[in-house]
Amino acid sequence: MPTLHRIHLARQIGTPRPAASARRAPAATARWVAAAAVAAGAAGGLALAPAAPALAAAHHSFIGRFHRLTTIASTVPANGDVNPYGIAVVHRSHGRLHRGNILISNFNNKANLQGTGTTIVQITPGGHRTQFARISAARLPGACPGGVGLTTALAVLRGGWVVVGSTPSRNGMVATARAGCLIVLDNRGRTRETISGHGINGPWDATALSRGRHADLFVTNVLNGTVAARGKVVRRGTVLRLGLRVGAHQPPRLTSVTRIGSGFAQQGNAAAFVLGPTGVGLGAGGTLYVAETQSSRIFAIPRAVSRTSSAGTGRLVTSGGALSAPLGLTIAPNGHVLTVNGNNGKIVETTPAGRQVASRFLDRSGMPPGAGALFGLTLAPRGRGVYYVDDAANTLRLLH
Repeated sequence: MPTLHRIHLARQIGTPRPAASARRAPAATARWVAAAAVAAGAAGGLALAPAAPALAAAHHSFIGRFHRLTTIASTVPANGDVNPYGIAVVHRSHGRLHRGNILISNFNNKANLQGTGTTIVQITPGGHRTQFARISAARLPGACPGGVGLTTALAVLRGGWVVVGSTPSRNGMVATARAGCLIVLDNRGRTRETISGHGINGPWDATALSRGRHADLFVTNVLNGTVAARGKVVRRGTVLRLGLRVGAHQPPRLTSVTRIGSGFAQQGNAAAFVLGPTGVGLGAGGTLYVAETQSSRIFAIPRAVSRTSSAGTGRLVTSGGALSAPLGLTIAPNGHVLTVNGNNGKIVETTPAGRQVASRFLDRSGMPPGAGALFGLTLAPRGRGVYYVDDAANTLRLLH
């Protein structure tokens, strides 16, 4: 594959998120219920519900040790962007990135139009928020079909290189969604390159594995035939593994692209934007776990780091039960899979063998409680809790 300098050459029916904001009116919520068969959320509640009896083995779980919810800060920057999606913890200080801080990407603009958010904010554990980046479509250093609409695909690589997905829309509706790209920023928040083409089509979520100067970036894609299907389910969602050569001063160089997963359910919706493979997390033995929102299932792709071909959707880990439109996904220190539900504001913990061992409410607002409130999540440093974004109230919160 030639060197790419701009890299253009250059987490049952649910929803990845409606037009989310604490300002959503009841009428808008009703429209989303009718269109996506789920309910939207409003302002987030803070009460924790005990695990259901069927999931009572909380003492074997990671989340069972936590009993508090704390609001850290608002995620809304000066330009008014809302609907926080992606979340990533900074593990080493570089430039304007500070160890222990949390980066969050916004999917909607001030007018609450999906696929039009342009900002990444940085929040300290104590709640101080600054704007890390505001990305202009007119000033991108390479191709990004459709422009800028920042998704859950957010990762920090060695040296403080930040990669964020863009799945843009012209008017907030999936009918005008374009393929987008991955945008690479340096540790001062400046856009340095874009990665487009090569199968990238609606990058929706991502996770990364760094090994010295090499990084593998695993990216889900949700627009393969989705717009043309006009609301019908198409099973063409993919997971790509992008090999990157990471240096200290030059932007990461794309060295390989491998499609390791395919056939995931995707569905466009005028109100809910798109349903598709969302959360991804790398577990023991190089197994990549993928949350399929549209069907409330979690799959496992074996040998994700080394495989040279698609595993299809991989092995079915678990389906239904406490899962209800799983969105963001991360791996707990005990190897369990953590997901958050789009339909009911719960976090669910599942073993690699598929046993759902615990669930708790993270948001009980709206009707039904917590619907439409959750999206991205990640572990707090040293496993001291779980950071998550609450889209209903546009806040960063911590389960601890």
